[in-house]
Amino acid sequence: MRLVGLALLMLATPVAAETLVAARTLRSQAMIGPQDVLVQAGDVAGSLTRPDQVVGMEARITLYAGRPILADQIGPPALVQRNQTVLLIFRRGTLSILTEGRSLGRGGAGDVIKVMNIASRSTVSGVIGADGHVRVLGGDEG
Repeated sequence: MRLVGLALLMLATPVAAETLVAARTLRSQAMIGPQDVLVQAGDVAGSLTRPDQVVGMEARITLYAGRPILADQIGPPALVQRNQTVLLIFRRGTLSILTEGRSLGRGGAGDVIKVMNIASRSTVSGVIGADGHVRVLGGDEG
C-alpha cells in the first residue's frame, strides 16, 4: 500500500514544462531576434523550449503571435536567393569543375536546392555551403 501512495504522490506533482512562442506575428523570411520570442508554461509536442534555439534563425513560414514555434518552422538565414547567380562546384577524386549556376530556389547553409548550370542548361541538386557556394550532390564530400 505504501508503494501505491508514493506512486500517486509522484503523479500529482506538477512538471514544469516550457514552450517557446512568437511574441508577435513574424512573416516568412523574417530574422528572429530575442524580442520576437517568449517562454510560456506548457508542453506542446515538437515545440522548441529555449530562445537560443531560434534567435538568429529565419522564419520559414509565418509565425503567429502566441503560437508555439516548431523546429521545422525555422531555419538558418538564407544565403542564396531564387534566381541568384552562384558558384557551382562539382568534385570527384582529382576532378574539379567550377562553373556559374542560377539558383532555382532559396536557402541557407546546409539546405539542398536545385541549380541550373548556365553553360549546359542542365539542372542539378546541390548543398549550400557556409560561403554561399553550391556543391553538387554526387561528388566527393569535402
